[in-house]
Amino acid sequence: MKVVIADTSHIKYAEIICETIAESATVRGTGIARRTPEYIATKMENGNAVIALDGDKFAGFCYIEKWGHGKYVANSGLIVHPDYRGKGLAKKIKHKIFEHSRNKFPDAKVFSITTGLAVMKMNSDLGYKPVPFSELTDDQSFWDGCQTCKNYDVLTRTNRKMCLCTGMLYDPKVKEKKKHKLIKEKVFNRLKHIKETMFLKKNDKK
Repeated sequence: MKVVIADTSHIKYAEIICETIAESATVRGTGIARRTPEYIATKMENGNAVIALDGDKFAGFCYIEKWGHGKYVANSGLIVHPDYRGKGLAKKIKHKIFEHSRNKFPDAKVFSITTGLAVMKMNSDLGYKPVPFSELTDDQSFWDGCQTCKNYDVLTRTNRKMCLCTGMLYDPKVKEKKKHKLIKEKVFNRLKHIKETMFLKKNDKK
């Protein structure tokens, strides 16, 4: 099993990817924005997707969408073929697409809207935080993509403030600030420990 960044050689899987996404939504009874094989192929051509393969057999997929002139990116269409579910593959795909997103768009905020508890858990583990829809992209093209979801009427009735999906956001600037704060605290505690040790040694010599 391998999870790799998709390219033009993987376009032959676009049809089965779309079929698997649609079938999964039907089985779970959840809303999902539908995508065409042509749309999936474009993601592969642009290097904005990852695919999981078991030899030559399709196992899973996820792609990147860019919004607001690159200020936001979303990891969308996460799917695992029924033959490979329950084996931790979704988590591997999620981590791969997140890593790819951060490398390709390091300054972008990464967001997700989902009804799936498993996806919410994976997002949380990666550092996403639940947020209101107002903190997500205001790019109209993104929200237009929700029109094929069966819950779209909920989104429109609430004036795009909420839906059955939960909004989650990873902000690299917030994570960087927390990282710097943690480093400063560690340095301070280390210096404090050194000074206390020197003070104790000085007192022992008296």
